[in-house]
Amino acid sequence: MPAMIEPKQFPRISVLMYHQVGKFKVPKTHRSGYCDVGRFRTQMAWLKYAGYQVISLSDAYDALFGNRVLTRRSVVLSFDDGYENFADHALPIMTEFGYPSVLFAVSGLLGHRAEWLTGDREKPLLLSGGRLRELRSSKVEIGSHTINHPRLSRLQPEQVWHEVADSKSALENVLGEPVKFFAYPYGDYNPSVRDAVEKAGYLAALTCSRGPANTAPNAYEIPRKAISYGDSLMGFLWKLAFKNKRKDRYE
Repeated sequence: MPAMIEPKQFPRISVLMYHQVGKFKVPKTHRSGYCDVGRFRTQMAWLKYAGYQVISLSDAYDALFGNRVLTRRSVVLSFDDGYENFADHALPIMTEFGYPSVLFAVSGLLGHRAEWLTGDREKPLLLSGGRLRELRSSKVEIGSHTINHPRLSRLQPEQVWHEVADSKSALENVLGEPVKFFAYPYGDYNPSVRDAVEKAGYLAALTCSRGPANTAPNAYEIPRKAISYGDSLMGFLWKLAFKNKRKDRYE
């Protein structure tokens, strides 16, 4: 069981959760899986205008659980699954503003399509190992999102360990550096899955529970704020400023 280290409460840190960024037909389902690139640019500009500090997940971890001191409200930009459109659309905008980010890759499907997605859309391509290595020069941290993107709470313990620990090793072989962070696919986890993530040697893990990172009960259950396709600028700012009561996805 993770050590119950209580994160510092102020200033507030919001970890924003994105998936795909680009131009899309209006999605009928899974709206949190898409963000229009025009809206994404506007959101990034407003973070600067509103005085938010965009920091890396490593810096957020040090501020929440270590000795780093933050002087103003901060945001972490996180991207699940590792889609090619991250590099094509999201990264150039973040580079323009000088923002860091963290991307969670599915190690067993690098360079392939997101086979776990359902629906009538063409399954999007995922970044290859080579492109992941290139991202490291652009203020992008790489974390693990398992090997095959399963619902971890439905697996046997040995399968969970394979998905959690072996994905870390595989990505470290690709990148040539430690992989410190993990994100639960679908936000699906339970105490035994959480404990496996800690045992595998990750520093922290991100969930799909809602709220600011300061409400995490420990480093392996850090909540996020999902940015959805339908979020207007006002909706985006409302999530940042007011959606600050923790709401667990799995209880």
